[in-house]
Amino acid sequence: MRWEGNRESSNVEDRRDEGGSGGGFGFGGRSIGIGTIVIALIGGAIFGINPLTILSLLTGGGPAPQVQQGPAHPPPANDRSAKFVSVVLADTEDVWGRLFQQGGATYHAPKLDLYRGAIGTACGTGQSAMGPFYCPSDQKVYIDLGFYDTLRNRLGAPGEFAQAYVIAHEVGHHVQDELGITRKVDAMRSRMNPAQANTVSVRVELQADCFAGVWANHSQQSKQWLDPGDIESAMNAAAKIGDDALQRSAGRAVVPDSFTHGSSAQRQHWFQTGYETGSVKACDTFASRDL
Repeated sequence: MRWEGNRESSNVEDRRDEGGSGGGFGFGGRSIGIGTIVIALIGGAIFGINPLTILSLLTGGGPAPQVQQGPAHPPPANDRSAKFVSVVLADTEDVWGRLFQQGGATYHAPKLDLYRGAIGTACGTGQSAMGPFYCPSDQKVYIDLGFYDTLRNRLGAPGEFAQAYVIAHEVGHHVQDELGITRKVDAMRSRMNPAQANTVSVRVELQADCFAGVWANHSQQSKQWLDPGDIESAMNAAAKIGDDALQRSAGRAVVPDSFTHGSSAQRQHWFQTGYETGSVKACDTFASRDL
């Protein structure tokens, strides 16, 4: 992926000097050991809307304590990883800005906060063990860049475009928020039992995967910055974080009724759908009978 030299977003906030790290992470007044963190990592399927709930349920804790945020500042100019994130975020701004404009609407770009260890959000306290997430309450994407080591070394999904897919997926959740989908889905889930709510969650996540593919399509058309194998690396990442793959890697039986993000095949299918069509309308996972 030939990203160097492209525009960087001004919406990246570096809060890595505010977070904490160590042998355990505090949540709900309790310490979370590494075993609980791994369970949360698997149960959250890495990408999702507000994965804070998982750790709360695992620890039996109440509302998460807030971590006070100080003034935001941009990342250092010589930080290559932060520069990469800034370039990818900038391109999502360009692509979605154009697509919204073509539809007669205005796209309001999200902020992206870099943090380390823990960070206070409008959705509760975020933990680096949860992986990247989007908080609709403050319209921010959160990522601890150490997650990319996990993606490459633990999950077996190397490649810069796999990393770009991570960001594009979370921005996909912001697009859902911009389109009013998030509010409608939350209202639906509030009236459902857990099994029904899981089914809706799967459709939400697969749509975010499809939106990531839509971004990749338009991004490649405008920049021609992808190398051979880049799309395959994103497809591989989608496969590695399917609910079935994560359940198998945890030594558990595959239980489709417990899926919240979709199987590996489903996640690959919907990313590919977005990439091949470049169409937002093609990403209507809620109207599709077969996922």
